Amino acid sequence: MRRTTVEPLRIHWDVPTDGGGQAKPTEKYKLGALDMGEITDFVKEAEELGVDSLLFGIGHYLPDPVPIIAALTQQTERVKFMLAYRPGLLSPTLFTQIVNTLSWMSDDRLALNVVAGISVAEQAGYGDFLDHDQRYARAGEFLHILREFWEGEVPQTFDGHHYTIKDAELHLGYKGGKRPEIYISGASEVAQQTALSYGDCWMRYGDTPEGMRQASLPLIEGGCRVGTRMHVLARETREEALAELAELMGDPDVEHEAWIREFVKNVDSEAVKTSFRLADQASGKWLSPYIYTGAVPYRGGPALCLVGSYQEVADYLFQYKLAGISEFIFSGWPTRPEMRTFFTHVVPLIRELERNAQPQS
Repeated sequence: MRRTTVEPLRIHWDVPTDGGGQAKPTEKYKLGALDMGEITDFVKEAEELGVDSLLFGIGHYLPDPVPIIAALTQQTERVKFMLAYRPGLLSPTLFTQIVNTLSWMSDDRLALNVVAGISVAEQAGYGDFLDHDQRYARAGEFLHILREFWEGEVPQTFDGHHYTIKDAELHLGYKGGKRPEIYISGASEVAQQTALSYGDCWMRYGDTPEGMRQASLPLIEGGCRVGTRMHVLARETREEALAELAELMGDPDVEHEAWIREFVKNVDSEAVKTSFRLADQASGKWLSPYIYTGAVPYRGGPALCLVGSYQEVADYLFQYKLAGISEFIFSGWPTRPEMRTFFTHVVPLIRELERNAQPQS
């Protein structure tokens, strides 16, 4: 009898280009330096471990991801790069030109994570004064123009509310006549609609499998993949994991918590607000027996943390798969050793669960 293949969970990892990958959740990030040697070593190890793709974030506290990815394409052969970028910083024509160039430099190992922005104050620093929904409307126009270029519509003329271009041509297309996979981040309804219209995968911050399933149903039914971003802490036993978590969360940095609280006041992102609401609703800082929320006040939305033994973490991730969630972007404290631990001990257990669940047809 023929066996029908179930697609494996795709596991991505966040690259700490700000040096924060070595910080505890209660400590401040190391700012003001860029260590390309450390980043290169991180990425090379990720490639050896079999990480699907590596997320390079964007923000005023980070170096720009484009030149970093460009350099790393020449140091790697297999691992993919997920470029986070915000519509509004560059013209869509120039941005397409940059992405097309990276596609050739990387041999088509590129994906886009389109982020509309989370902070009114930060956006203002870049000269952007649009509100939340307007930013997503602009993102729609931005992505429409990009897709037209990749589908061969040149010369391209577009007259929209946010962008106007006339007779635009690019002589270097995306390698192979393809386009990058597009990940749309956000938790709001307008973010979901943008993902359905222009994305391959909708990404939002973590929740329980049940919570993710409920929020994701319109996307899943619309044929869009769904993924989530969170932290993970896995050890051989649950007791070891909880002991390490207690050590990490000891001696909290009250000053940094106050800074985060002040930053969140200027946030209009539904994704960030949802993470803080989940943390406030959690019983004893646990959203479920395996989802810890205690680091959210120090690290924000991505800091919901999946905690447990190797087997517990694998089993819980499989529950997400059963709920329709197909992709994860992880990070850890410190993130490089956690990546090594996760891919060495947890991923083989996930693959075994997937093999055992292969349906008959």
